[in-house]
Amino acid sequence: MKGNNMNNVKIENHGVIPKEEEQATPEELYGRLIDKIKHYHPSADELHMIEKAYNFAKNFHGDQKRKSGEPYIIHPLHTALILADLELDKESIMAGLLHDVMEDTSATREIMIKEFGEEVTDLVDGVTKLTRLDYDTDKVEEQAENLRKMFLAMAKDIRVILIKLADRLHNMRTLQYMTPEKQKEKSRETMDIYAPIADRLGISKIKIELDDLALRYLEPEKYKELVEGVHERLEHREEFMSNLIAEVAGYIEKAGIKATIDGRVKHYFSIYKKMTMQHKTLDQIYDVFAVRIIVDSVMECYGALGIIHEKYTPVPGRFKDYIAMPKQNMYQSLHTTLIGPNGQPFEIQIRTYEMHKTAEYGIAAHWKYKENITGEGDNEEQKISWLRQILEWQRDLSDNKEFLNLLKDDLNMFSERVYCFTPNGDVKNLPNGSTPIDFAYSIHSAVGNKMVGARVNGKMVNIDYKIQNGDRVEVVTSNNSTGPSMDWLKIVKSTQAKNKINQWFKQQNKEENIVKGRELIEKYCKSKGIVMSEIFKPEYMDKVRLKYSYKEWDSLVASIGHGGLKEGQIVNKLLDEYNKDHKIEITDEDVLNEANGNKQGTKHNSSKSGIIVEGMNDVAVRFSKCCSPVPGDEIVGFVTRGRGVSIHRTDCVNIINLPDIERGRLIEASWAADESEQDGKYMTEIVIYAHNRVGILTDLSKIFTERNIDVNSINSRTSKSDIATISMTFAIQGTDELNSLIAKIRTIDSIIDIERTSS
Repeated sequence: MKGNNMNNVKIENHGVIPKEEEQATPEELYGRLIDKIKHYHPSADELHMIEKAYNFAKNFHGDQKRKSGEPYIIHPLHTALILADLELDKESIMAGLLHDVMEDTSATREIMIKEFGEEVTDLVDGVTKLTRLDYDTDKVEEQAENLRKMFLAMAKDIRVILIKLADRLHNMRTLQYMTPEKQKEKSRETMDIYAPIADRLGISKIKIELDDLALRYLEPEKYKELVEGVHERLEHREEFMSNLIAEVAGYIEKAGIKATIDGRVKHYFSIYKKMTMQHKTLDQIYDVFAVRIIVDSVMECYGALGIIHEKYTPVPGRFKDYIAMPKQNMYQSLHTTLIGPNGQPFEIQIRTYEMHKTAEYGIAAHWKYKENITGEGDNEEQKISWLRQILEWQRDLSDNKEFLNLLKDDLNMFSERVYCFTPNGDVKNLPNGSTPIDFAYSIHSAVGNKMVGARVNGKMVNIDYKIQNGDRVEVVTSNNSTGPSMDWLKIVKSTQAKNKINQWFKQQNKEENIVKGRELIEKYCKSKGIVMSEIFKPEYMDKVRLKYSYKEWDSLVASIGHGGLKEGQIVNKLLDEYNKDHKIEITDEDVLNEANGNKQGTKHNSSKSGIIVEGMNDVAVRFSKCCSPVPGDEIVGFVTRGRGVSIHRTDCVNIINLPDIERGRLIEASWAADESEQDGKYMTEIVIYAHNRVGILTDLSKIFTERNIDVNSINSRTSKSDIATISMTFAIQGTDELNSLIAKIRTIDSIIDIERTSS
């Protein structure tokens, strides 16, 4: 109801699931469904067809039960109720009621078409196919292919994914009846796939609840603490918030603006994410509570903003105008943070009723279901622009892994955006951290490919300049441009730019890249004194080619030519294969003589293991198992007796406690520069100390699986004080990956400390 509600103050608390819905009978739920539909579409024909779909589903599901013991028809009814909350058309409601009959009963496609027509049957068929897809598979190819199928189904009819989201939401609401393993699996899938898609489509009403429910099962202890903490603060601050809302309502009413004003509590996952990313406690999050002002027109939005800024002190840098510059999912609102009574900060959101509807329902609030997917008019094009981009990637990318990476990057970066302008004043919405290169490719791939420079706010900037909100960006192009550089891929942020740059290189003349690649290889071998005829044997080349997943050697060489691979990277792998067949015995006297003889020289030669040993040529090198050094560690060499040089970390206990008589055998060593470009794996070991509990090894294994890290061994023992000591040996690329892994492990509940093995 529109109008000022200062006498009816309420504070929304997200994440609360109404218990009465879970306990209602099918007849009661069906009655609620009809009431909801009558509220927004009171057509008798609509109700007749929906009743027919309900009776059909009820009869075919028959005596089927859910894991909760309830009649199965309860689930389709809840799915339909969620769709009715979104005020969807009768075909969507019918498909929601029928979405499991073709999967779980004897109902066939032919029967469905006869009873309900092809449109509803196609929707049910589309949802059924999505249900069969497994997104939790460890196989990248299968996961990517399943996601491709999902987006093709969405392209055919967007309602398919809306029904699937409603289906998933009710399943998440009743996840307590599943096994703990299944709860984790479905919650991770929801967090990674379904919630981001709901966000991208602007359906915050569903996205918020999916996030909160997934968090509830993925981080149960933290979720419980968060809910209790928010509830406690709500009790303490309810009077403050009620008085604040009444005060704001008084100012707005006095200005003659009709508005609905209420308070809201930020949803749990949003608070959790901010606490985690910003390393803050709940007490340090000052926008847990916010005031929302809903008015009739855009002009009144800015009028209300002026009044609020006059009455309260705004916090600098905390104002966002999503009305002038909407988010990609069509979200519009004014956000401002202010200093309230007693110096307490609070947030205000100001929007129109139409904007509020869009914020809640996203694409579901506007979709013209009778139109083809191509749509007509700029508004419809804008609503499906993201989906169109996904379909374009599907056409461009034959590599499933590349498609999967692009999609996940896009979903992960969606929440943080930056707004800038073209010279003509058009708004561009890019991921936070974007550069002029991202801007150029957002205009057109031809603009990006011909870009030679950029001006921001009238001044020339470097191509790695980070675009700020409000920047006016102008791309400088030239027909003489040689095209993008592979280095751009390290600079750009947007998935669109990454895709376009990769496509450009793939479309270049392959023969030219082969010639260039061969030249780079020859030049590298010459500079290192490597005899090419010795290492370029068919048996060595085949092993290296297969390692990098190329069908033919020329394709690998072409990749070197356009910068996809480093020539040193490939030559060193060939050398590894050669050395396996030509092992050289080196005595410790030979090693010491060479070390002492060359120490004053300037020559630094890399061993085949990627280690540079001071003043030594082609020395046998091995990595010590006592401290397991990896790229990025500070290292030192120790000249062993009869086994070449052993590489240790400088903080290794054995090196620190080395007898004085042995210290003369220490020699300087460092990682070869080229090794940082490679994808080699190095064994390392960590020791984890934790409070012992059921499931801790499962939690650890999940992190390693998600990061595709191969665990070589794992040993665990528990002390009398119930402290678990877990030793894990695994292959890693370097310290950056190791530090990131350790940081992730520390987030697991019960972890006390983590150490790297150094003795």
